[in-house]
Amino acid sequence: MPVRDQGLLESALARPRASAFERDAYGSLNEKAAALAHSLARNHGLFDGNKRLSLAALIAFLGMNGRRLTWSNDEAFEFIMDVASGRLDDVSEIAERIDLGSDER
Repeated sequence: MPVRDQGLLESALARPRASAFERDAYGSLNEKAAALAHSLARNHGLFDGNKRLSLAALIAFLGMNGRRLTWSNDEAFEFIMDVASGRLDDVSEIAERIDLGSDER
């Protein structure tokens, strides 16, 4: 996956760790996962494969934190298309969808 903009890619990867006044901008695990998925899908740091990277990063992030997605392939596709297109654009709404579609491993 050739990188189009290294800065956008690094920004997307750093977003879950964002903070202000010593408080996390995204307080819950699902909000952090949502911020990561949203930024990777929307920032277009790659020439091609932004949605695939976003979904793969979401799966990896949740897995590293003891969670897994329970969606079917079709549900995962619909989710990432909604995020990438802007139909699902609010991090708290994305986090809610992730919460409903995941469980502890």
